[in-house]
Amino acid sequence: MSAARTSPEPQAGSGAVPRTSRSLRGLSAELTARVPQLLRAMRSVGSGLELHSTLDRICETAAELADARYAAIGVVSEDGEGLADFVYHGVDEEVARRIGRPPDGHRGLLGALIHEPEAVRLADLTDDPRCSGFPEHHPPMRSFLGVPIRVQGEIFGNLYVSEKHGGGPFGEDDLHMLRVLATEAGIAVGNARLYEAAKQRERWIDGSVAVTTALLSGGGTEEPLQVVAEQARRLSDSAAGIVLLPADEGGLEIVAVASDRPSQALGVVVPPQSEIVAEVLAGDPVFVEDAAADPRMLTDLAREYGPAMMLPLQSGGRVLGALVTPRGRGARPFTQSERTLAAQFASQAALALMMAEAQRDRERLAVYEDRDRIARDLHDLVIQRLFATGMMLESAQRRSVVPEVRQGVGKAVDELDVTIQEIRTAIFALQRGPAEEPSGLRTRVLREINMAAVPLGFKPVHHFVGPVDTVVGELTGKNLIAALREALSNAFRHAGASRIDVTVDAAAVLPDGEPGVRLTVADDGVGIPEGGRRSGLLNLKRRAESLGGDSWYGPGIGRNGGGTTVVWEAPH
Repeated sequence: MSAARTSPEPQAGSGAVPRTSRSLRGLSAELTARVPQLLRAMRSVGSGLELHSTLDRICETAAELADARYAAIGVVSEDGEGLADFVYHGVDEEVARRIGRPPDGHRGLLGALIHEPEAVRLADLTDDPRCSGFPEHHPPMRSFLGVPIRVQGEIFGNLYVSEKHGGGPFGEDDLHMLRVLATEAGIAVGNARLYEAAKQRERWIDGSVAVTTALLSGGGTEEPLQVVAEQARRLSDSAAGIVLLPADEGGLEIVAVASDRPSQALGVVVPPQSEIVAEVLAGDPVFVEDAAADPRMLTDLAREYGPAMMLPLQSGGRVLGALVTPRGRGARPFTQSERTLAAQFASQAALALMMAEAQRDRERLAVYEDRDRIARDLHDLVIQRLFATGMMLESAQRRSVVPEVRQGVGKAVDELDVTIQEIRTAIFALQRGPAEEPSGLRTRVLREINMAAVPLGFKPVHHFVGPVDTVVGELTGKNLIAALREALSNAFRHAGASRIDVTVDAAAVLPDGEPGVRLTVADDGVGIPEGGRRSGLLNLKRRAESLGGDSWYGPGIGRNGGGTTVVWEAPH
């Protein structure tokens, strides 16, 4: 076996080109003939800005320059203890799939090169004591050449080539060519990193704007919180985005989940005994390397995930809840840059939540003031006039000598008395505060219908089937109310309806035979146009699926099926 080591690479930077020029002097005739190929390779390496495609080009170019069958780049992790990424060339996807997980750099020759970043040339790497062997299905490799890649003086990773065509070892010329390529690669990677960081910051800023717009759009809180979860998941490249708010019984309750697959997490409460809950509610972010193995994770949901960020939704010293972004098991950990950007996103989302809450308080106050004014007008003007009208009719009744007239006037007076009682009931309801409202599901449904009647200009018709208040659980009831609010809001904003029918059927049987509750909201409006926005309907479906139910829409109750019927159902 022959082996060669060189001193650490010169730093890539402003002096890299003069150093490269000097390193090309005094070359052998064979190496001089390969200089044009090297220059073409250097031009190719620096031709793009996207980081991963740059690494792919470096691998391909290294294999071509060194006449090697295989090439790879191991990107060193931030803590310098392993590999955060492994980009390869020469191994097809099927073989890579059979091999399984790429090397992590914690042992073997690749691990040694992390701690000793020097150029290494081996005629047979299997004879090197640092080699720990290959996993099953790995292609055989003997000749090996590796050089470090430095970016602005810091070790970025190592560039490896293996299996020289023809079966011989790599020579000094190959080492020299690869060292020059590694210098150029360091410059290209530095540029790509800067570009990637700028694009990443831009994406997080756009996500923060989307969240702020959703929260301040004037709708309810459920859909904007879903936007927070979806944006956080997308921007952090996570398996899920989860928003938690303080639960009534303590701890944190999951109120929004964004995931590729249906989740049963909605409504789950993380108990206050959790160390992580205590830290987050104290305003401290928590970063977990493996959620499935961390003993502080008290819910079964953690078994599905690996690295995770748990960030407080904090603004002005007040913690409103938490934002969790877990990745799948075995996924790469979050970088320091990702952690910083995610924490800033969570702070921005918390500020937007506080602004939205203040906006809703102002709107609620305006509604209460309007209700008080309407109640006063009903009492001072309408009831007094009706009462005076009743007295006039009673006087006319006494003076009339025709029995039919006396009887008809008496019925009219009775109707006026009933009307006065109904108006007084409405006045009491208008003057009642939210804390005085009964909490039954039937009452909450009626409250939503009455509130929707104001912007609609008419009161939707309602029907109840079965023991609504006794069989529907609190979690399902809370989500049903949110679904009803969403459906009525859509009907008001988009349908242009003149009639809306609301049915709550607590005796429904779901497709799997399980008893459940079914909400149906039908209107005679314009229906859903082709290509129209369906985010609200998707939110309804996602909410139902999280409870084990479903949601869909169809023709309405207008002429020839005009309008829309929205159905939402879930187990009790």
